[in-house]
Amino acid sequence: MNKPFVKGDKKVVNAWAIYDWANSVYHLVITSTLFPIYYSATTRWIAGPPMKASGGPNVVNFLGLSVLPDALYTYALSFAFLVIAALAPLLSGIADYSGNKKIFMKFFCYMGASACSLLFFFDFSNLWLGITMVIFACIGYAGSIVFYNAYLPEIVEHKDQDKLSAKGFSYGYIGSALLLIINLAMITFPSWTGLKGDAATTMATRFSFLTVGLWWVGFAQITFRRLPTNPMGEVKKGELKNIWKGYQQLLKVWRLLKTTKRLRRFLIAFFIYNTGVRTIMLVANLFGSDTLHLKEEQLIPTILIIQFVAVIGAYIFSHIAKLKSDVFMLKIAVFIWVGVCIGAYFTYTAKEFYLLAFFVGLVMGGIQSLSRSTYSKMLPPTEDHASFFSFYDVCENVGSVLGLFLYGWVYDFTHDMRNSIGFLLFLFVLGFIMLNRIPKNKLVNA
Repeated sequence: MNKPFVKGDKKVVNAWAIYDWANSVYHLVITSTLFPIYYSATTRWIAGPPMKASGGPNVVNFLGLSVLPDALYTYALSFAFLVIAALAPLLSGIADYSGNKKIFMKFFCYMGASACSLLFFFDFSNLWLGITMVIFACIGYAGSIVFYNAYLPEIVEHKDQDKLSAKGFSYGYIGSALLLIINLAMITFPSWTGLKGDAATTMATRFSFLTVGLWWVGFAQITFRRLPTNPMGEVKKGELKNIWKGYQQLLKVWRLLKTTKRLRRFLIAFFIYNTGVRTIMLVANLFGSDTLHLKEEQLIPTILIIQFVAVIGAYIFSHIAKLKSDVFMLKIAVFIWVGVCIGAYFTYTAKEFYLLAFFVGLVMGGIQSLSRSTYSKMLPPTEDHASFFSFYDVCENVGSVLGLFLYGWVYDFTHDMRNSIGFLLFLFVLGFIMLNRIPKNKLVNA
């Protein structure tokens, strides 16, 4: 039996939000900025000789396949999301019935942080290590988020969920931007860290991956120390004998959707538009370097623009949602994403890319925060929050699998990322249509 606690406890609420501060460095440094740049430079060196000899595309060989380096990166992330989508229902079901979501959250946190740190050893001689650690880092991040999100409806009242969700994302954007600035200082002035010679900048970049792991684990301790093990109280003893309970719970949620029209239609819309959002988040830097041929010093400011504008966007969307409605603001966000895709297709210069980044940041913070809190508020009365958020995360992760794979496939087939933008545009248009099909009356179920 866990000691009861009062919803809205400031220490618990702040500790929950701090985990966004801790783990968001993975998204910014590893998936969006420094690692993709380092990965592209390293794989170009690997693929350079075959390209010069044959005049063919700049490909690398991996597991017997010849593939474009950036496409291989999207395939690796796609595989990672597929793994977590398969495992999350099992783990979250166990967590609900054992009353210990925190132990699973810790496991995936430490897995992801360790993988980020081990990227320090990735260079041109071991492509397999880089790809493998990218996969484990992604699994660790996505796995911990399943249990992290499941705490949201358990630690604050319904009316405060939008605000706390926005607070978490804002902490994440600010914290990750802070570490990125520190990393950029390390790379720009490697002598400050005692590194010298021609390889100093490269070594400083690799040290940045190590700092991500340490930052993630270090700040997560605040969360793990204050977050309650089982906010809902009683543990359902004896249920863990059935290892398939997690999938049974997922099936239970699926069946429940038949009687909750608003929740069902929201999840359909979320799956569609979030597939586009997650894909853009993971490949934006690749588009800038591969298609626009922007240099590192041009790409990094773009990501910082997105980070800081996203903080403002998360609060703006949360505030207006209180005055209008969550679904209304999600429609606005998706409509802006449609404009972003059209703009991206016709973007050719760094200045145009910066302008695009502003709008991406504005809606990225808002749509992520509102999607999580909207789903949380639509849930029926239940103690199995991990199972419901497992379903949410399965939608999110399967969407990532689909988006990344198709984006990479179109790029690998046509050798032009602009052709992949049409696929993303279709997703946002369809997502907007599906959001319009959500009943306005909150009492509508069947």
